[in-house]
Amino acid sequence: MTDPTEQPRRVAIAIAAHPDDIEFMMGGTLLLLSEAGWETHCLNISSGNCGSVSLSAEEIEVKRLSEAREAASILGATFHPPFSRDLEVFYDLRHLRHLASIIRDVNPSIVLTHSPEDYMEDHTNASRLAVTAAFSRGMPNFGVSPARPTVDGEVAVYHGMPHGLRDALRRQVEPGLFVDTASVLETKRQALAAHRSQKEWLDVSQGLNSYLQTMEEMSLALGQASGKFQHAEGWRRHSHLGFSAEKIDPLKHALGQAALANADYEDSLG
Repeated sequence: MTDPTEQPRRVAIAIAAHPDDIEFMMGGTLLLLSEAGWETHCLNISSGNCGSVSLSAEEIEVKRLSEAREAASILGATFHPPFSRDLEVFYDLRHLRHLASIIRDVNPSIVLTHSPEDYMEDHTNASRLAVTAAFSRGMPNFGVSPARPTVDGEVAVYHGMPHGLRDALRRQVEPGLFVDTASVLETKRQALAAHRSQKEWLDVSQGLNSYLQTMEEMSLALGQASGKFQHAEGWRRHSHLGFSAEKIDPLKHALGQAALANADYEDSLG
């Protein structure tokens, strides 16, 4: 039986739908994990090809790939290139086999991904893909592409907050675990600012007058909700079944005092 106090493999991967999703909702946690000595990875499933009103899909893909690489470098994370396109992130075998191959390559003990309820399907499908890819890590009869050997070991999956902190039906979503990101906010802002092409797109498509300001407003709202931190990111832990022992919590363990769990979250760990 796994010892819940045993130090897990110190590898974490953030899996999101589009370039800049990680920087909006997960970047601070990745930075803190890196500061704690963890090896960190970033993967945007989509190229972001629809993220412009003035450039062609091919032109914006090139620009967004460069921006995503720069952002990952600022976060200190290994970058994995996208393998899909906007509005084409489906929960299907092509996507699942490819993502499962990456999971076996990286062999993380922490997976950070989208909320299972969010405002758009690319996000929710990315969340589902990340969960199943992690679940299948040790299944030799599930073929991945490119082919990779299975991996052993436990993994914990954590879901970030939906954009706007509400689900697709506009209901408020409460995190179970708050992470204090005040100390890394400036670096998180720099990583998000690397996605320069998105200022115009988000202004036009979603009415976000400043994507940097929007990120900080969500960060402040989560900090206030924590009752303790000024700025925060929020997480909900996926079920342990099929992934790990019930009582392990590598994210909270790794971040120590920078992580604050509410009572419901603690109860869920037994």
